[in-house]
Amino acid sequence: MKYTISHIARITDAEALVKNDDSIEQLLLDSRKISSPPTSLFFALKGPRRDGHQFIPELYKKGVRNFIGSEKINLSPYPDANFLRVDDSLQALQQLAAYHRSQFNTLPTGRQVPVIGITGSNGKTIVKEWLYQLLHEDYNIIRSPKSYNSQTGVPLSVWQMNEQHTLGIFEAGIS
Repeated sequence: MKYTISHIARITDAEALVKNDDSIEQLLLDSRKISSPPTSLFFALKGPRRDGHQFIPELYKKGVRNFIGSEKINLSPYPDANFLRVDDSLQALQQLAAYHRSQFNTLPTGRQVPVIGITGSNGKTIVKEWLYQLLHEDYNIIRSPKSYNSQTGVPLSVWQMNEQHTLGIFEAGIS
């Protein structure tokens, strides 16, 4: 499932400056993990040590043209980039993932994609892997990679869901 940058602006209720209505396939949080710059959307997240907004110039030089952040940006160095401004970048990431998940509640075929959520203080990853081993012969399963169970990891995991999947297994930390 692909989304255009203008569609994502509506989903996240963003103030949008859209130069090209690019299709987005990849969500990017780490400037070191670029795989497909033209189809990536970078979320400028603010953390205790880093502010993702500081990586926008570097990402632009590497070909990324779609950005979402919470700060006003001087647009003159980025003539062909799309910028979405939101109150909270993390919340926008989570909104986008929730919207994406909702697209699998009822597919055009009438089929629903069920999701199993695993949470708790420990043991989540092993339970997820056990369930996968038990069910993978009967279902096409999307599951959290590694232990993507944080407030950013869960949305990135859910974003990977597509029309081919028949079951989702995701883990979420207790925070």
